[in-house]
Amino acid sequence: MSDQTRYSRLANITKLINTNLELREMLTHVTTAISDEIVQCDSVGIYLPQEDGSFRGFVGKPEVINGMTLDRHTIDMEQDLLAKEVMETRKTIYIPDTSRDSRPDARAVEAFQIKSLLVLPISHEDELFGLVFLFDYGIPMDLSECEIQSVEAYVNMAAVAINNAKILSRKETLLSQKQMLLDASRELSMSSTLEEALDTCFHYLEKVLGTPNAASHLIDPVAEEVMNPVRLSRQSTWSEEDWIGTHKKVHADLRADSVMTFVIDSKEPLYIEDVCKDDRVNRVACSSFGIESLFIMPLVAAGKVLGVVPVVELRGERRGFSSAQRQLAQSVVDTTAGTVANLLYTEKQDLIIRERTAEIQKKNDELNHVISELKRLRDEKELILNSAGEGIFGLDLSGRITFCNPASARMLGYDSVEELIGKPYSYIFKRRGGHDDAPLSSERKQYDTEEKFFRKDNTSFPVEYVISSIEKDGKVTGDVVTFKDITRRKQMEEQIKHQAYYDSLTNLPNRVLLNDRLTQGINYSRLHNEKLAVLFLDLDRFKYVNDTHGHTFGDLLLKEVGGRLGEAVPAEATVSRQGGDEFTIFLPNIQGKEDVVKVVERINHHFSAPFVINGHEIYVKNSIGISLYPEDGETTDDLVKNADTAMYKSKEFSGDNFHFYKADMDDRLYQRIQLETALYKALDQNELEIFYQPQIDYKKGTVTGLEALLRWNHPHEGMIPPCDFLPIAEDTGLIVPIGEWVIKESCRQLKEWHEQGYTNLDVSVNLTVREFEQADLFTKVKNVLSETGLEARFLKLEITENQILKDTEGTLTRMREFKDSGVDISIDDFGTGYSSLAYLKQFPIHTLKIDKSFVQDISPNGENASITNTIIDLAKNMELDVIAEGVETLEQAEFLVSKGCCQMQGFYFSKPLSASVVEKRFLREDGLKELLEPAR
Repeated sequence: MSDQTRYSRLANITKLINTNLELREMLTHVTTAISDEIVQCDSVGIYLPQEDGSFRGFVGKPEVINGMTLDRHTIDMEQDLLAKEVMETRKTIYIPDTSRDSRPDARAVEAFQIKSLLVLPISHEDELFGLVFLFDYGIPMDLSECEIQSVEAYVNMAAVAINNAKILSRKETLLSQKQMLLDASRELSMSSTLEEALDTCFHYLEKVLGTPNAASHLIDPVAEEVMNPVRLSRQSTWSEEDWIGTHKKVHADLRADSVMTFVIDSKEPLYIEDVCKDDRVNRVACSSFGIESLFIMPLVAAGKVLGVVPVVELRGERRGFSSAQRQLAQSVVDTTAGTVANLLYTEKQDLIIRERTAEIQKKNDELNHVISELKRLRDEKELILNSAGEGIFGLDLSGRITFCNPASARMLGYDSVEELIGKPYSYIFKRRGGHDDAPLSSERKQYDTEEKFFRKDNTSFPVEYVISSIEKDGKVTGDVVTFKDITRRKQMEEQIKHQAYYDSLTNLPNRVLLNDRLTQGINYSRLHNEKLAVLFLDLDRFKYVNDTHGHTFGDLLLKEVGGRLGEAVPAEATVSRQGGDEFTIFLPNIQGKEDVVKVVERINHHFSAPFVINGHEIYVKNSIGISLYPEDGETTDDLVKNADTAMYKSKEFSGDNFHFYKADMDDRLYQRIQLETALYKALDQNELEIFYQPQIDYKKGTVTGLEALLRWNHPHEGMIPPCDFLPIAEDTGLIVPIGEWVIKESCRQLKEWHEQGYTNLDVSVNLTVREFEQADLFTKVKNVLSETGLEARFLKLEITENQILKDTEGTLTRMREFKDSGVDISIDDFGTGYSSLAYLKQFPIHTLKIDKSFVQDISPNGENASITNTIIDLAKNMELDVIAEGVETLEQAEFLVSKGCCQMQGFYFSKPLSASVVEKRFLREDGLKELLEPAR
């Protein structure tokens, strides 16, 4: 009978849940069922979670406990360890004797004289909805396992009821939001002005965010570098006059504001809950407006930012905007953006039409003025003819010259005007068609730019001319011809045409002409079932040539390369310069790969001899990628792209390599692109790490400094070698922000070690060419030293030997700035470049670092030993410090010490290590001693 009653109650509760009964009434049925089932229980209470993390009474029996209604009862998780355990484990706990268990809240046990206690979690799919408490007032409940399971069954029904209520609430909220966006979209579609659209947007933003203080700032559609405050919500705390006035008063440049710029560039909304805690905020402007929190949303249409919509909370009003509110508000703004874009476009078109109309009116006024002047000067014919720069002559109805001006005679090669008078027009130009008795003006009424006039010596020149009839009393009495010599213009047109299709440096066909010829070649090959090939050629280490010898030298080399390529390929081939050091060759009418290989071999043969530029011999290697039609593509773009992809495969090998395109090459190119994309995120996601390689005074057995070396710990690929990602950073320009981070992090770490007592250490940081050429590099380094508190003398900047040869004057200026501030400059990889003593003497250098290539192959009587000894002597004579890199054996270390070089670094002492490992191994007193002991 008891089981049947329970099943009946559960069925009834299930039915009530499915009828969407109000939650409180639903849970009341649950508590009633539990209290009826467990007759020994004196109190049943359901407690629901609050925002502060506590649980408050919702429904229960009895409704008043110890003089307080249930909704005034809260569960303190710090005191009630039993409730806390149930909440964390999601498991039912029954305590038959509270005197034997310390977990329940002792205050409640004592107040209510609770002897036994049952606590159950209300949960569904790992989500906790609340807690259920059953307890007595002095007489233990003495519950059986069956009774506990019965209560759990009812509690599960309560979980289903609460979950259904939450789902229903979410659905109602989503429907409400969707309806609101539909209403907003409908109202926006009926907006005929920008003001109406923005007012509609502000109305719905107030509904969502609960504040009327919304505004809009739009980018000027004509002057796009300007952004102006445009509209303020009608319900705002400010008046629009005060709002505009305050912007002018604080001189707010919205386009330069850091916060606005962030939103515009990222196209993402920005919420600043407390403007006093964010350094990007314009504090003066926020103080003037009384702003405490700031939410700025981008107004984006078709991928273009039109402006921003800021919503603010003023002093004393701050409640904060939830994530859901912000998302819905951005949806309102996104809905508004399309309407605003259309209205702005319409306004812009109206403005352009008004401007063009004004221009046309002005031109008409000017034209009317000119016509009036011409009429006024009609009687001054002689003066006009003699002073006009264009040629003018008149013809009677028989085609004979009746008058001409000096300019005509001069351009036509006659000594005087009189020589032309009476001659037929055929002396000057030929008549094309028409009737001999008809006036010329009846056939030619506009400029003819293809015509040629003949000089006295019968040579011709191009002219632009117009023939107009001469009328008197309504009758045509003759014609007047006005012309100008356009020889110079024709020459300019030919020059422009040449520039449009040929590379200005090498005079080879450019990309445009190549595409045209290749397109024609593809069409021909398709019709005649023939093959063709595209070769994409790139010069190896051309950047090194530019860096070493300068861009003028590089340009001369490119011209020579273009000439040799033209000699190497068949006459019907087209050699084109794509830009930089890249060339493309189009080979038509080939039989197969063998024909292409022969051309490549001829190219490599022509490249085998050195190029002589300004008296310097230089050998040039190349990398070639090849694509074939139709196997590797049927369009111009596909063939060039695939040849380019194959060229990158050739780049992986040293000099004069070529590869035919294969489909899997795209995968490797895709991997490089993926790596490049990941590198953009690496700095922001803290994936970059600095390792430090100790620099040792071998004679004293001490660590004197550390070289900072960049590492990339990719979250999926693990440690990526610097040789794989540093070239990408150089090509993309990411090396600049990454380099700034390396300097700052190295200085911060060294300062931390100094504060731990290791004050004898310095740190060396490598600078690439792009980093060193920054105009504000000195300022950035100075700011880093100021922020970290590190003294300048402990920072050493390393540049390569060839860097000092570029932009000598600028390099010298930057190096002196660092020297004057206390920062030392080291020359890295010394001995591998082309610097001379004359250069070294004029630069403020502190240290020479011997390149590891000389150290690793060192032998007492070998060539590298002599070079190394020479570098050490050179450093001593110039009073410079010297450090040897790449020391890997005891013999190398002993040789260097014997020659007077005690400063070393290399794998013999340590590979690059993380900061924590450096501390353990080298910064404790006995660390280096243990390392060097075997060598001694």
